[in-house]
Amino acid sequence: MEKLIIATRGSKLALWQSNHIKARLEEAHSGLQVELKIFKTQGDKILDTPLALIGGKGLFTKELEDAMLRGEAHISVNSLKDMPFIIPEGLKLSAITEREDVRDALLSEKYESIEALPHGAVIGTTSLRRSMQLLALRPDLKIAQLRGNVDTRIEKLKAGEFDAIILASAGINRLELNESVKYIYNVQISEMIPSMGQGALGIETTLDPEVLKIVEVLNDEMSEVETTIERDFVGRLEGSCTVPIGVNATLLDNDTVIVKAVLGTPDGKELLRDTAIGTKKSYREMGSKLAEKMIGAGALDVLNRATEIVEKSQSQK
Repeated sequence: MEKLIIATRGSKLALWQSNHIKARLEEAHSGLQVELKIFKTQGDKILDTPLALIGGKGLFTKELEDAMLRGEAHISVNSLKDMPFIIPEGLKLSAITEREDVRDALLSEKYESIEALPHGAVIGTTSLRRSMQLLALRPDLKIAQLRGNVDTRIEKLKAGEFDAIILASAGINRLELNESVKYIYNVQISEMIPSMGQGALGIETTLDPEVLKIVEVLNDEMSEVETTIERDFVGRLEGSCTVPIGVNATLLDNDTVIVKAVLGTPDGKELLRDTAIGTKKSYREMGSKLAEKMIGAGALDVLNRATEIVEKSQSQK
């Protein structure tokens, strides 16, 4: 193959991610040309409604997947946390890259941490997972909807629409935005458990054997172990953007794996937490086993109540 085509969204972060993969592939495969082809997804077009209410994660991938199935592209590059569990027939999640920082970040022009936020501070986020954990820590905070690309969200913060906003640390680091606001606080996992797959890129491809061979170089074993556990956990709970779930697996140097998980209602009033410890050799079982344990503790009932809260909130608007 002389030319590989990457289907990508046109946002600054999506282009950074796709160009990063382009550079890695061209460096690894002498003579290979990699070209980016930009598509606009539904998630890019609908900016005034929370993802939970308009279809979830697939809104950022469907147009890219359709392009690959039509033969217009060979691969797509996505933030793994934005990728649905179900991959269309004819496509495959073929590589998971080394992770960036997995944590969330609090950005503010005035306040240096969650603890420093004043009573009633307005926090911008559309993530139910983030809202749940913020309100569990600080029930006095006010959550306001925040959509748009990273630059747009930071502009709204600077314009004074919010006291703080929450973004993924990985995106801030990749776009070199660490000096963009006065305070950036990397929220510790003990305070806020990240989304499944956060910090990793997922490489979705056609089933062409040549394409599969080309992208092999991108796969990182540690990321594969950690994110497989996380995706299995959420998949067993049938989780999506419509319910608040956080899960983080960490593979240590001695092949021990620690998994921390949380789920609950968006208002933070009802939470279930659990932790599992295992070994690398059992990683394909860890996610589903922890999910089963939490189901036994009432997880599905809690998630049903979370869905009811989200639907009721929408019906009142």
